[in-house]
Amino acid sequence: MTEGAQLPRVVFLGTPQFACNILEAAARVAQVVLVITQKDKPKGRGREMASPPVKEAAARLGIPVIQPEVVKGRKFAAKIAEHRPDFLVTAAFGRVLGRSLLAVPARDALNVHASILPRHRGAAPANWAILEGDERAGVSVMRMVEALDAGPVFSIAELAVRQEETAGELLERLAVAGAEALAEVLSMYERFTPHPQDESAVTWARSLCKEDGLVDWHRSAPEVHRHIRGLHPWPGAYALWRGEQLKLHAARVLRADSPDAMPGTVISASGEGIDVACGTGILRLLELQAPSRKRMSSAAFLAGAKFSDGEVLGGR
Repeated sequence: MTEGAQLPRVVFLGTPQFACNILEAAARVAQVVLVITQKDKPKGRGREMASPPVKEAAARLGIPVIQPEVVKGRKFAAKIAEHRPDFLVTAAFGRVLGRSLLAVPARDALNVHASILPRHRGAAPANWAILEGDERAGVSVMRMVEALDAGPVFSIAELAVRQEETAGELLERLAVAGAEALAEVLSMYERFTPHPQDESAVTWARSLCKEDGLVDWHRSAPEVHRHIRGLHPWPGAYALWRGEQLKLHAARVLRADSPDAMPGTVISASGEGIDVACGTGILRLLELQAPSRKRMSSAAFLAGAKFSDGEVLGGR
């Protein structure tokens, strides 16, 4: 952006914590005139209504917020057009935008997506990057089109996936990288040429659900380890233990060779960890959570619970 130029006007759409960094970056280099986010939802055991993180971030920045039921159609697009945006910017908004709304901004409609597109289009890219053992992850700034995550890409920021990090931890780092990438595109928009995605290389990162958390002990120890990391903090990995769900928060691969035991068998349990046979290799569970209990180390868990010889943890 040239010195003395007027800041571009931005309407921002986002919902979870990931989008807060992106919003703050947009507010540094542009005039964010409106934030659109999803409705407040009940949360926690008390089911009290809670605001989306982006709503709270917008309040801190002094930006007006709306939480519409519907974001499609000409009537809604006309309402947003009254704000005269140069750009629409979305980050993990959670809804697909229609043609009328995408046509509103004077310059472009941009999306910040937490993957190296065209890999991992969809709702849970950071989770699937870990689940599929990707060595690198990233954030793409792309032009929005009606098809999901299919538009041409302006910029990609890449980083290495750390060996022990969870999807939540990876997403925090991707949010920072995405914020920097968006700020650069907004500040120097004319210098970027968006490039079409390679449709032959597309993969999908579907939404995850609680049922996805059940561990498959027949898989290799590294795969089960990625399962625990990739589903943390939500929906969370779990095994079945004496008819109840035992949440698995942290683990490490102990051995890669095949144990002489049925997958899911607890081979040993000590203060160092609970060692479980997998289809190939042994996984050491380091942090667990029994029903109605807090997350705790394996040593703390074993202080109040014992495993029988040859006990088998249930799974797929």
